[in-house]
Amino acid sequence: MKTHTRVSLLLQFGISAVVFAELPTPRNVTLQTLNTNYILKWDWDQGPDSKAVTFTAQYLARFKIKALGKYNWTTVCEATSEHHCDFTAEDLYYFGIWILRVRAQNDLLVSSWIQIQFCPDRDAAIGPPSAVVVSPVKGVLQVTISDPLTNKNTSMKTLIQHMYYYIQYWKDPLESQKPTSLTTTNSLVILPDLESRMWYCVRVQSRYDFYDKISVFSPTYCEQTDRHMSYWQIFLYFLLSLALSFLFVLGMFFCFLKSFKVIKNTFYPSIPLPTHIQEYLCDSPGSDIPRLLTTDSEVELCCDQLDVLISDALVKDVIMEIHTPPQDSEQDSRNYSRHNSGDSGVYSAEEGSGQSGQAFRGGEVVKLEKMGQISFQKEGWVEPDERIQDMHV
Repeated sequence: MKTHTRVSLLLQFGISAVVFAELPTPRNVTLQTLNTNYILKWDWDQGPDSKAVTFTAQYLARFKIKALGKYNWTTVCEATSEHHCDFTAEDLYYFGIWILRVRAQNDLLVSSWIQIQFCPDRDAAIGPPSAVVVSPVKGVLQVTISDPLTNKNTSMKTLIQHMYYYIQYWKDPLESQKPTSLTTTNSLVILPDLESRMWYCVRVQSRYDFYDKISVFSPTYCEQTDRHMSYWQIFLYFLLSLALSFLFVLGMFFCFLKSFKVIKNTFYPSIPLPTHIQEYLCDSPGSDIPRLLTTDSEVELCCDQLDVLISDALVKDVIMEIHTPPQDSEQDSRNYSRHNSGDSGVYSAEEGSGQSGQAFRGGEVVKLEKMGQISFQKEGWVEPDERIQDMHV
């Protein structure tokens, strides 16, 4: 009877010990941070029942514990089998102080909470520049730096206004030379004192002196400087280009002038063409030179024979009318005859002739040309087949 009672008591005591026993707490609880990315990490001893163990992570603002005395913890990871928990999405205030805690549990047992205090402004690491671009410009290297970014892709300078950059550059290969360094708060930097046509390598750090924050270096970028031109070389090239431009314009002007002279001499020659060539050009059907239509080849003549018959009485009246000037104009006719005798040269000096064919004495010369074949039947006047050439009045 006593033996059975002892066994029962031992069994009850053993079960109570198992129920009220605690699991070990997670070890080495740390925060892995970069800008505004926060990941809580811990270690756990792997035992026989480690696969059944899960973890819970929470956070709370420190001022709520002291001022309000309330413990409304916010759970970020619950019953997770991972050994880390990401707090980035919680958007913790960068200048606040936070309490983060974690514990382990299984189906029957739980561990005690282990917590750490975290201030992003003081404890969070800053990252290197998000991008670095090195480009050669006029014999030097231009470095373009992009700010580190938050988890919302905004510049970290909105949170850390006094952050600056530490730049190192050296001639490639490095060998035994010491890298040259400079600091700047600008995003665009010109590296001074570089040799032309040489390779240089550049890397950049982000720094914040208030909490002695120094980021890792960015990747190393190497670039070759281009040929540096001094001011006198630029001026010399300018003069050379100006002279070449002037010669080009002058050559174009002379070519135009020469072409103009050739065209002018071809179509409008200063030396007249020979007469036979001009006649050929004028007579050609395609010629644009105006001319009188006087040639028989270009004018169609329609001719027929015309006989003019004049009676004796009409001839006498015409001759008397022509050769008998009025008495009052005899003196004027003589003066007119003397005046025109020097120009025409076809006046007769015969005065007082008694011949019938030259019955006109002194006076004006009447020239009748191309009167046709007029035959006078009267004897002693003119020959039957003669044409009337000149007549004196």
